[in-house]
Amino acid sequence: MKVSDKLIKKYNKSGPRYTSYPPATFFDNNFSNEDFKLKIIESNSENPQNISVYIHIPFCPQICHFCGCTTESGFTKPFLERYVDALIKEIDYVGKLINKKRKLTQVHWGGGTPNAISYKYIERITNKLYEEFTFSKNYEMAIECNPAHLEFRHIELLKKFGFNRISIGIQDFRNDVLDAINRKPSKHPISKIIKKIKDEGFTGTNIDLVYGLPLQTVESFKKTVEMAIELNTERIVTFSYAHVPSILPRQKILENIGFPSSKNKALMYENSYELFMKAGYVSIGMDHFSRPGDEFDIALQNKQLHRNFQGYCTRETTGQVYGFGASSISQLDSAYSQNIKNAAQYINAIEKNNLAVLRGYEVDIKQKIVREIINSIMCNYYLDLEFIAEKYDLNISKIIDIVNFNKDKFQDFIDDNLLIIEGYKLTVFEKGRLFTRNIAMRFDPLINQKVGTYSNTI
Repeated sequence: MKVSDKLIKKYNKSGPRYTSYPPATFFDNNFSNEDFKLKIIESNSENPQNISVYIHIPFCPQICHFCGCTTESGFTKPFLERYVDALIKEIDYVGKLINKKRKLTQVHWGGGTPNAISYKYIERITNKLYEEFTFSKNYEMAIECNPAHLEFRHIELLKKFGFNRISIGIQDFRNDVLDAINRKPSKHPISKIIKKIKDEGFTGTNIDLVYGLPLQTVESFKKTVEMAIELNTERIVTFSYAHVPSILPRQKILENIGFPSSKNKALMYENSYELFMKAGYVSIGMDHFSRPGDEFDIALQNKQLHRNFQGYCTRETTGQVYGFGASSISQLDSAYSQNIKNAAQYINAIEKNNLAVLRGYEVDIKQKIVREIINSIMCNYYLDLEFIAEKYDLNISKIIDIVNFNKDKFQDFIDDNLLIIEGYKLTVFEKGRLFTRNIAMRFDPLINQKVGTYSNTI
């Protein structure tokens, strides 16, 4: 798959990543604890009925310059204990508002560096989840791990606690690149870590890589991908680095080193794609690759792939997301709610009010339809407007009116052989996958409001 420099230059514009719709830049500070409580209760009668839980651990022993996550360093043991107590209190309060007949199908731990805290805290939190929710027989519980802080005994403990998937944040195998972004290399050989995870019986392992970082070259990132493929994990992710120093001031220090050009960044993507295809992986969404037969592959074939703030997921396992911890975001059918970002302020709010809402957004029916459309494009490279109309029991003309659908709006993509439109169906070609954000933006009625700052699409 080769993409011309002309197309990259033409479509490399700033735009939302669409991990939610409307994007998080639209979240409103007037959304309150009471609003969130009412939306949790309302979510019991909405779909999907299954439950996803997100646990945010906002602490890192050392903060990477490139990172876009909400994280803090310099925490003490007493402070961490207060944080865990608050998180458990929040789970207890929210859990009581959720219908006990609903099944928990997915748990995701992110950060920060979840695996850098004491494992007794991880056990306490997971035990609280078991106490509060009914786990589905085929649940998935995943944790993001920085290999710089991962011991073999930790993997054994995670399995004992009920985790069945581990995501290893490698980013790059070159130590000079890791030094440039202020990240420590793996404590143990990655190959041995992967082997230990497999030997312990985990159902899957993810590897996370990032392209577009300082000191990376087209050739060096190609070698990084080749090394990742040799590890033969079920999934590999190649995230595009998003440089937004106006939002994340710590990223500004990287400008002193410099970044790969947009052209070279696109080449990194293309080379990675070709290497993964040659190795037998399946392309999932914009940046994920899975082994054939993986649940992501099956979901994509059935056009049932989904996406939320935690990444790609399947319609079968993902539910409405209830987020716990500082900065965590709940993604309910009719609302988004984000917690206070600062850990100390979050703790104080939970201790006082049981909830710690910073901002949120109530989603109306039109926005739900736009969300469905954008998700379909971003996840499945495909859109059937008649299917959307049927799902929402609306006339197709109403759907067309909501997103102002007109084939002429997509003529440039058609002329550039990036997609095809046949009636009310849109199919993105392989060459067009790099531009799915651009394509999705054409369906977004809010795009011209230019609320917030976005990274470039490529």
